[in-house]
Amino acid sequence: MDAGVRTIRPLPLDASTWSPFGWLPVADTDPADGTHRLAFDWDDVHVNRIRHRRDEVPAVDRGLRCQMLFRHATHTQVLMPLDTMAVVAVAPADLAMDTVSDLADVTAFVLRPLEAVVLHRGTWHWGPFPVAAASVDLFNVQGHRYLEDNQRVDLEGPGIIVEVGPS
Repeated sequence: MDAGVRTIRPLPLDASTWSPFGWLPVADTDPADGTHRLAFDWDDVHVNRIRHRRDEVPAVDRGLRCQMLFRHATHTQVLMPLDTMAVVAVAPADLAMDTVSDLADVTAFVLRPLEAVVLHRGTWHWGPFPVAAASVDLFNVQGHRYLEDNQRVDLEGPGIIVEVGPS
């Protein structure tokens, strides 16, 4: 690892590895169905499709550079790639993300098409961005007024570059 560069290898996506950041939807026949609930403090739940392009973030030899994370304090969020594999980086909601040590908790996952994840309220996130394709179309459920609740943190500010490498 280069000095000042942290390369994150995506973890396998399962309920256990994802649980610090949210939950995975289950089949309606699963006894755990309904255990978790979406939350929208502003009663502004909104469903749409969004597209993230690979050229929105710097490509590096090791994968993609994760320059910033976002979070929403007023709502949960559902993300599901529709057409290609994508990578998402996340960090627990209880982190301030204002020290270099907080960066140690940034984790990444590869999402396959139609593999949905739910972010806990306040979970820091980046992406999902396409692994290899030029773009990824995402099914998205979030607060309609998310721009009013879109805290952002610059990861390069503490002096460490975060790269999300291939799985």
